[in-house]
Amino acid sequence: MVDAGSTGSRIHIYKFNNCGPSPSYEYEVFKMIQPGLSAFAGDPTGAARSLDALFDEAVRVIPKDQQGCTPVAVKATAGLRLLPGSQSADILEEVEKRIKQQYMFQLPEKDGVVVMDGKDEGVYAWITANYLLGTIRPGITLDDALALDTYAVLDLGGASTQIVFEPRFDSADNTGLLAGEHKYDLDFGGKRHVLYQHSYLGYGLMKARDHVHRLVDFMASIRTSMTENKNPTVGNPCLARGTKKVVEIVEEGSGKKRDVIMDGEQVGGFEACDKIVQLVMAKDAICEVKPCSFNGVYQPSLLDTFPKGKVLLLSYFYDRLNPLLSPSSSSSPPPKLSVSTLASTAKDVCLGREQWLKRWGDDHEVMEELEGRPEWCLDLTFMHGLLRVGYEFLDEREVVIEKKVKGTELGWCLGATLAMVGGELRCRV
Repeated sequence: MVDAGSTGSRIHIYKFNNCGPSPSYEYEVFKMIQPGLSAFAGDPTGAARSLDALFDEAVRVIPKDQQGCTPVAVKATAGLRLLPGSQSADILEEVEKRIKQQYMFQLPEKDGVVVMDGKDEGVYAWITANYLLGTIRPGITLDDALALDTYAVLDLGGASTQIVFEPRFDSADNTGLLAGEHKYDLDFGGKRHVLYQHSYLGYGLMKARDHVHRLVDFMASIRTSMTENKNPTVGNPCLARGTKKVVEIVEEGSGKKRDVIMDGEQVGGFEACDKIVQLVMAKDAICEVKPCSFNGVYQPSLLDTFPKGKVLLLSYFYDRLNPLLSPSSSSSPPPKLSVSTLASTAKDVCLGREQWLKRWGDDHEVMEELEGRPEWCLDLTFMHGLLRVGYEFLDEREVVIEKKVKGTELGWCLGATLAMVGGELRCRV
């Protein structure tokens, strides 16, 4: 399974034992390359060839006599969804052609090389996490399935973010989950799951950075007049104090680009950045079907329909928060995290080097990371805003961050693969 994401492409090579009534998962081999396919806009042949390093790894791992019977799929996510015109379709066509010409793997007749629907991305990530964590599994009895509480899965990518959870409604409430594209009926592991899902295109971490920078630049332009021939310096409260970054601003409408020096010198701070993030979240957008999360999107209240369920945060949630947490010994359980953990960590990060030294001064790797990423303040503040303001989790709500379970990468890929290998297996001659 190739995950063609907005910032890079990754191959997940899964081994299954196919001797039983249903495929039994064993282990994974993983490899990643950069940049993503969307970086090859206008060069579909180059995009297709960029994946050779991933497929060559599959050739190395999979026994030669099994390659013709090994299904393969390439599923692109938000990065390709955002390309204009036919650029996305041209890239996918070249990728499919190259796989068929250069490799023996079996491409499904349908959806072998596609831009994946955002709702499938979220639901497949939900399947992966709950399958590996044992809350859904093939062959489970109905009574056991009903007794297990599934995890809510929140995935934060570069261009989009997804939320999937299994809401539970009071028996007195006959409305249940309203019909619509957010409703996903899933039969898995002997039980029907009615899931809520939504994919927010444009609210991934890299796109959130763009939104914040444009908003800061716009507010600065109101306060002062700037000449086009000068690179202005703009105070940005979402950069850590004492840090600077040259940011490319793309003007909406004209598409004109210009460089702006963003400076967090004495203005960087969690509270000030949080106010900007709240504007980006568009919490006051028109909510046509209530209740809403943010940007006018219907979502049943997590407080009412998922009050105590476990919450799993993936991808950039893990990448940004995990390096800053105090390491625990292998014999001790990981520290408990809550939504407020993101806020308290963001406060320290936004205050700059003096505060970093107080908290992480003896950890040289953390200090190097923070010094090399002025936007770490922005990233953490946005993630807290997404949970607290967007989805309306309480600050004390416990969360779990993970990258792997039992040695397997979390994300949508295993879930999509489970769906693929559940069908009839064919072989290329």
